[in-house]
Amino acid sequence: MKMHGSQLRASGDPYFAHPIQVAGILTDYRLDTASIVTALLHDVVEDTSATRDDIASMFGEEIAVLVEGVTKLSRLELQAEHTRQAENLRKFILAISKDVRVLLVKLADRLHNMRTLQYVKPEKRERISRETLEVYAPLGRSIGIHSIASELEELAFEHLNPTARTAIERRLEALKLEHGRQMDTVAREVERTLAEAGVRARVFGRQKTPYSIWRKLQRKSVGFSSLSDIYGFRVLVQAEDDCYRALGVIHRAWPMVPERFKDFISTPKSNNYRSLHTTVVGPSGLRVEMQIRTEAMDRVAEDGVAAHWRYKDESYGFDRAAMKADGGRDPLQNLRHLVQVIENGEGGDDWVEHAKLEMFLDQVFVFTPKGSLITLPRGAMALDFAYAVHTEVGDTAVGVKINGELKPMRTQLQNGDVIEIVRGTKRQAPADWRSLTVTGRARSAIRRHIRSNERGEFIRLGRATLEQTLSRAGKALKDVVLTSVLETLAFPTEDDLYEAVGRGRLSPVKVAETLFPALKGQISVGGERKRIVDEQARLYVHGSGLTAGISIHFGACCTPLPGDRIVGILEPDRGLTVHTIDCQRLADYADDDSVWQDLQWTPEAERGAVASARIRATIQNAPGVLGQVTTQIGEAGGNILNLVMSHRQQDFFDVDIDVEVKDAKHATAIMAALRANPSVDTAERRKG
Repeated sequence: MKMHGSQLRASGDPYFAHPIQVAGILTDYRLDTASIVTALLHDVVEDTSATRDDIASMFGEEIAVLVEGVTKLSRLELQAEHTRQAENLRKFILAISKDVRVLLVKLADRLHNMRTLQYVKPEKRERISRETLEVYAPLGRSIGIHSIASELEELAFEHLNPTARTAIERRLEALKLEHGRQMDTVAREVERTLAEAGVRARVFGRQKTPYSIWRKLQRKSVGFSSLSDIYGFRVLVQAEDDCYRALGVIHRAWPMVPERFKDFISTPKSNNYRSLHTTVVGPSGLRVEMQIRTEAMDRVAEDGVAAHWRYKDESYGFDRAAMKADGGRDPLQNLRHLVQVIENGEGGDDWVEHAKLEMFLDQVFVFTPKGSLITLPRGAMALDFAYAVHTEVGDTAVGVKINGELKPMRTQLQNGDVIEIVRGTKRQAPADWRSLTVTGRARSAIRRHIRSNERGEFIRLGRATLEQTLSRAGKALKDVVLTSVLETLAFPTEDDLYEAVGRGRLSPVKVAETLFPALKGQISVGGERKRIVDEQARLYVHGSGLTAGISIHFGACCTPLPGDRIVGILEPDRGLTVHTIDCQRLADYADDDSVWQDLQWTPEAERGAVASARIRATIQNAPGVLGQVTTQIGEAGGNILNLVMSHRQQDFFDVDIDVEVKDAKHATAIMAALRANPSVDTAERRKG
C-alpha cells in the first residue's frame, strides 16, 4: 500500500486493491506463502520505485525471483501491440516453465483484470480478451486449473462476441424453465438408485457454460437443438472402485448412448484430469451426461496443480510424489513439451500456431510396446508418436506397426493403440512430412533436419556452379584462393559463399569477376537452353520400347522435369504420355503392365533444356508478400510463365506458379528459397 500510494486503476479504485484481490484468488487455492506474497507484490517493481533488490532484502530471494518472473510477463503484455506475438509467446512459455507459481500468479492477475475489463477502452478490451482466450485460458487448462480457465473463457467471450453469448443465454434460460424441475428430479433419482445398490454418492446437476456450448456449435457444425449434453450431472463417490460400480448401476438403470463413454481414470488427460464420462437417456427421457469421479478427483479437476499443494519435509508446496500416488501424471510436462517445441523450432508465427495446437486440441492416448502411455493431439500420426518418444526415434523412423500390423505412416492413431516404430539406419525426412505430422514438436524437429540437409545440397550445387563458371573463363576452382573474395563479399566461410551461390543469392559470375577483375564483362553465362515441348519430345526422352512414329506428350498433371524419374504410359489414340514416377494418375494403370514403358532423360535434356514446373505455395495474405515470392523466384534463376491465386482466406491464400527451370534440382532450390521466407507457409511441386 505504501509503494502504490495514491495510484488508481481504470475503475477508479485504489491500485493496491488489485494485488489484494489477486492474493485472495490464490488464497482460495491454499497455495504456499511465497505465492501469496508474490501476488501482493507482483506489480511493485513494474509500477513503483521499488527494485528487485529491495524485495530480495525484505522478503528473500525466492520471492524476488517469482516477482521478477511475473514482472517480465507483464512487460511482454505491454509490448504486445508493438512486437511480434511469436516472440512474446516464446518468452512467456520459457518464463512460466521455470516455476509454475509464476503462471499461477499471472492467471490470478489476469482473472481479476478480466473481471474489471469493462473500465478499459474498447479497442484494448478486444485485444486483452483475445489474448486471454488464445493463451491464458489454454495454459490454465494445460495445468488443470479448470475453474480459473472456465471463468477466463466466459469473460473473454462476453467481450469478444456479446451477441452470440446473449443468444445462448436466452436459449439456456428457456431450457431452464422447461427442464429445471427435471434436473432436481434426475439428481435425486440417480442418488437413490445408487444408494439402493450400496454406492454412497453425492449427485448434482449442472448446466454447460455459454462459451463451452459455443465451442461445440463451432466444432460439430450443428444447431443448438442438436446438442445432447447441455445438461450434465456430477456423481461424486468415496473411492476409485466406487466409480466403476456406480457406472455399472447407472448403465443397468438407464440406456447408454453408444460411443459416448470415456474412461479418463485408467488413462488420465495430460493435465491430470480423471473421471468416467457416459451419456444416458435418464429419468423422464432426458438425455444427460454423467461424470463419475471421487471427491479427490473432483478437486484436481477444478484446481489442477493447486490441488497437490501440501506440507512435506517441513515445507509447503507442490507435492509431485503425492500426485503420482493418486494415480496422476505430472501436468507440468505440458509446459515442458512447449519448451521443446521452442528449442527445436525456427521461430516465426507458425510456432504460435504449433503452441496453440498443443494447448487446444483434444487428445488421444496410445502406448509404446512396453506399455508406457503417450498423450498426443487427436489426429496425430506415427511420426508425431516417434518424436514424442525421442528425437532420434523420429529422425530414423521408416515405418510403423499399429497393434502388431504394418500400417501406412499417415494412419491416424486411435485411443488404446499400441505403436511400434520401425527404424532405419540413417536419418531421413519424408518428402510429404507436412501431411504426416500435426504436433509442433515433430514438425519443428523435421524442419531442423531438412534445413541441415538443404544446406549441404546448396553448398554442393554452388560449388559445382562456380566450377563451371570459372571453367568457361579458362580457370580452375582448385587453383584459386577464396580468402580475398570472402572478405570483399562479407562471407565468413567458403561454405557460406557456396551456399549463397547455390541458393541463387549470389551470381557465380560476380564471384569470378571479383577473383579476376580483368575478366569483367567477358565471362559467358552459358549457352541458350531450349524449352522442352511435345513436338521435340524425342530429343529429350529415350527408352528401349519406343517405336518410330509414336506420338510423345509430357503429362500436364505432373509436369516432368529433367532429373525426375519418369515412365511412359501408352494410351489409345493419344500415344505415349510421360509421367513422373510418383504421379497420382499412375494409379489408374496399376493393373495393366502392358501400357508401361521405362524411359530416361537424354543428355540434351539434362544439359541444354528448360521445362515448366508447377509450384503450389501457401503464403500470407499481406501487402508485399506476393512481390517477395516472385522476386525470390527470379533471384533463384526461375522464369515465371503463369500465376493463379486460389483459396484466398483472411490469413493465407494458395498460388499456383508455373516456373521455367533447368531441372528438378533447380525447382527444389527455388522451393527451398521460398520456404526460407517467413511469409511462405508451404512450397511444393504439384504432381497429379
